[in-house]
Amino acid sequence: MAFTTIIAARQLRERVGDPRVVTIDCRHSLSDFSMGRRLYDESHIPGAFFADVEQDLAGHKTGTNGRHPLPDPHAFARFLQGCGAGDQTQIVAYDAGADMFAARLWFLCRWIGHDAVAVLDGGFAAWTKAGYPVSAAPSEPLREGTLTVNVRPELVVDVNYVQTHLGSSAMRLLDARALERFTGQTEPVDPVAGHIPGARHRWFKDNFDEEGRLKSAQRLRDEFLGADLDAANTVHQCGSGVSSAVNHLAMVHAGLGDSRLYNGSWSEWVSDPARPIAKGT
Repeated sequence: MAFTTIIAARQLRERVGDPRVVTIDCRHSLSDFSMGRRLYDESHIPGAFFADVEQDLAGHKTGTNGRHPLPDPHAFARFLQGCGAGDQTQIVAYDAGADMFAARLWFLCRWIGHDAVAVLDGGFAAWTKAGYPVSAAPSEPLREGTLTVNVRPELVVDVNYVQTHLGSSAMRLLDARALERFTGQTEPVDPVAGHIPGARHRWFKDNFDEEGRLKSAQRLRDEFLGADLDAANTVHQCGSGVSSAVNHLAMVHAGLGDSRLYNGSWSEWVSDPARPIAKGT
């Protein structure tokens, strides 16, 4: 059975050492790009490989295409293959827990056509809380996999689509950033504060429960439908296309189907001063 949204720590523990499962450590900090590697070198799930969010999970930056452009799909596939992933592999991504980076890898895998990918529910925190073993040893793939790339362009929209659909019922933008960034009260990362006109707000952390695990499918479904949101016209965005993947994951886990992601997000939007911005709620 393939896991396609989340996998529990207990379920992953039962599969450690299984050559059909590739685990990838995505821990990262947007304020300290070297932190994830340090954490990995200190301790990680046995057999896990390390993904550098800025290098492996992002493409070339031009200054106008956002802080985390989509990677070249074939380059991303080569990274996964180097970890031993192939067409029949179950990929498991984890971060610190209740975070955004594992969802980024999950989204990219689905974007290149690999659906057997799941996020470790509760992340590394849930793993260690359960008392499961960790390792500081670097991991070596048992073999290099062969991964077929079938890009799913329907999962993403570009800046032109967003700009031409402002105010249209065909697009409901959902911003995953913290509320104070959405309202324009503060902006610690990008040069301009505020949000794209017409966007609605759902902080990515609202998808997790008090223990840092993804809320139940039914609870998420009730929240999205209660807010009059459905996958057919929802376009997720955030600062640079990373945390918005959590809202996308939550919709899929809720059984609402595939929505779309504007990967360039706020960091791309504000690179052109002619594009409109809004503030407040």
